[in-house]
Amino acid sequence: MIDHLDHLVLTTADEAACVRFYVDALGMRLERFTGGTPPVERRAFVFGRQKINLHVKGREFEPKAHLPVPGSLDLCFIASEPLDAVIARLEAHGIPIIEGPVRRTGATGPIRSVYVRDPDLNLIEISNPLQT
Repeated sequence: MIDHLDHLVLTTADEAACVRFYVDALGMRLERFTGGTPPVERRAFVFGRQKINLHVKGREFEPKAHLPVPGSLDLCFIASEPLDAVIARLEAHGIPIIEGPVRRTGATGPIRSVYVRDPDLNLIEISNPLQT
């Protein structure tokens, strides 16, 4: 029945720091759009054919998760460039790697990953598929 993930919503306590992390460090594109109830200007991080809609703690849009809180996500992204280049970019932006590179199991098979934290302390895994 379900084919793929379209978007998810991230709640942040610090919008500016969050934008810097996902746009500057991870290379996502910031998009502005109108949505929500009532319709208001919103922001999203776009990458590939997916996006992460942004909510600011205390100013969330309806409908929303029952208890939206910053720092509750654990996400894994597949990088479009080699993991060594990802590591270099993270280091250039002063983002410490908390684990990795390590071998893990992704949705479609084995992956090689590094783990970092975003400004809200969400756990972010960045990976490359491994050849089997």
